[in-house]
Amino acid sequence: MKQKRTIFYVDDNPKSRRLLAAILEDFGFAVIAASGPLEAVEIARNISFDLALLDYQMPLMSGAQLAEAIKNIVPGAPVVMISGFAAVSTEELDHVDAYHGKGTTLQELLGTIQRLLAANAVTGGQVGQHDIDETRKGQLWSIST
Repeated sequence: MKQKRTIFYVDDNPKSRRLLAAILEDFGFAVIAASGPLEAVEIARNISFDLALLDYQMPLMSGAQLAEAIKNIVPGAPVVMISGFAAVSTEELDHVDAYHGKGTTLQELLGTIQRLLAANAVTGGQVGQHDIDETRKGQLWSIST
């Protein structure tokens, strides 16, 4: 029996968190969710996960800051960031392996997650290259809630 890959999903919006977690579970992933960055840092220290999926705009700490904290705790874990903003600065993507902005489809997000998980499995935790398409930077995959 194939073991489910675990996604650690952090979003302070409870509706978005429940909806996307349910979608990810429907696609065969195990999901561990956190409602904010401070909770996420604590959880990340105590769990095992294959990929972190982070909202950009959260209270107390941005998704970019949380990505850095997660990379310090679990250096090999791929990090995907999604955002409701039109664009984020390049500096905010330093610790992010993939970014999805406005116009990104669910299929594209799932494809990115699958590619990063596959690359991480092959390289033993060293994703190495950002999956950020300069032409799409600033575009967002979003859920209407």
